[in-house]
Amino acid sequence: MKIKNPILSGFNPDPSILRVDDTYYIASSTFEWWPGVQIHMSKDLVNWKLMTHPLNEKRLLDMTGNLDSGGIWAPDLSYYNGKFYLVYTDVKVTDGSFKDCINYLITAEDIMGPWSDPIYLNTAGFDASLFHDEDGRKYLVNQYWDPRSFHHPFYGIMCTEFSEEEGRLVGEPWLMYKGTNDKFTEGPHIYKLNGYYYLFVAQGGTVYAHQERVARAKSLHDEFETQPGEPFLTTLDAPYHPIQKAGHGSLVQTQAGEWYFAHLMGRPLHHSTEAIVDPRGWCPLGRETGIQKVIWDEEGWPHIAGGHNGTAEVAAPPEVREHKWEPTWPGRDDFDSQELNINFQSLRTPLGEDVLSLKDRPGHLRLYGHFSLASTYTQAHIARRWQSFNFDAEVKMDYRPKTIQQFAGLTCYYNTQNWSCIQVTWNENYGRVIDVVSTDLGKTFSVYEEHPVPVPEDAEYVYLKVEVRGISYQYLYSFNGTDWQKTPYIFDSAKLSDEYIKAVYDAAFTGAFVGMMNADCLGTRLPADFDYFAYEELDQTEVDGKYI
Repeated sequence: MKIKNPILSGFNPDPSILRVDDTYYIASSTFEWWPGVQIHMSKDLVNWKLMTHPLNEKRLLDMTGNLDSGGIWAPDLSYYNGKFYLVYTDVKVTDGSFKDCINYLITAEDIMGPWSDPIYLNTAGFDASLFHDEDGRKYLVNQYWDPRSFHHPFYGIMCTEFSEEEGRLVGEPWLMYKGTNDKFTEGPHIYKLNGYYYLFVAQGGTVYAHQERVARAKSLHDEFETQPGEPFLTTLDAPYHPIQKAGHGSLVQTQAGEWYFAHLMGRPLHHSTEAIVDPRGWCPLGRETGIQKVIWDEEGWPHIAGGHNGTAEVAAPPEVREHKWEPTWPGRDDFDSQELNINFQSLRTPLGEDVLSLKDRPGHLRLYGHFSLASTYTQAHIARRWQSFNFDAEVKMDYRPKTIQQFAGLTCYYNTQNWSCIQVTWNENYGRVIDVVSTDLGKTFSVYEEHPVPVPEDAEYVYLKVEVRGISYQYLYSFNGTDWQKTPYIFDSAKLSDEYIKAVYDAAFTGAFVGMMNADCLGTRLPADFDYFAYEELDQTEVDGKYI
């Protein structure tokens, strides 16, 4: 049995992996998407199921007004003495000399909750994790942010003891490790093995220079020695490797004593386009999660089996049988349930029934118009990840706008400054129309300009579709669901990637989403009713004769 990377496709970065008895869990970052933190589970390290988002109440997380790529960075999931511990960072400031971020801790006896009220830990830096020592004492380690202009902002890794009895950090924090000259030291995780404390850290920044390093010491207060030689994991020296950006991750041991390392990775598409920042290409699916087998040498240092680049296919633990799950996505959601599918998320805050309803028009998802896609406040916008380079997404929508300030439709979205949408709106000359609008690094344009497509007066529903084909995507429309017309613009998928956005904004850490939105800038909350949302992945080997 083989593990095929990525194990979590689409935007699922910064994996924190854990085994409890015969079940593996991975917690990953969600940034500004609500609810916070994705937790997947597996029985075999091959097949994974999205099972919960634990930060699903405002008492646990409030990201109102958070900037793009703020919010949940690098959660840490651990288990000790019958209890799950989840540490997470809510980042409020993303660019510039300061990183205003708050580290919290919650606990639960069951992975599905209920979770305790959050304990405020510190604001010293992000990527916090909790280490449970053999004597029961607990320690918080986090990236230590340095705002001084004459220092590198990634000062190192800080450690502070945590008292569970008092519900707070105790004693003085100390700088336990500064990293190597590759800098950007972050993502710390500690493990106690064979008399050593092993510190795994990410370095190089979450771009193509990303890497994972290992250091160790006999005591948490001793000087940590960096593993000699090459990085534990990186693909910086392998520009044509199918896995790129390999780094930030965590370690897990199987029941039979084997070791694996779950890690951040990306899969760039290669195409000659002005959008490329790095010649390796760009990753519209965002930063994903992969896994590698780990072996230990005679001196007690860990190594990636097969070399520090890792491999696209990894041998699964031989002692387990394959365990497949029923898919969480049915292919098409007809909105007959009173609960939203687990793959859908909103931005920053939960959407109450004044914004989203599955009851007000049975068999439909109703979105009441709110702010535009440029807003960091309430967007009536529900979306799911791009998890394939090639897919079709389609909606059937009933919407009756009366002004140019009302528009609803199908979106492909990266952040408030980078998105596109095929939408139904209103026009002074044509009445109800179809338009295609895009915002590219904050600059918005309409594809049809003065001549959008009129919607027939007798059309109760409008059908909207996007066809994503690797390097590009294109919107289509229909008035009967069978006769599709292509819109006259082909979008570059690169413009929904970290690499493109980082040319202007430092904070770009998510990935492309596809979904449904409704904006009413008049404040009348005009509803848009979606009869279904379909998302279907296509063959990933060849599309239109182009191999990717």
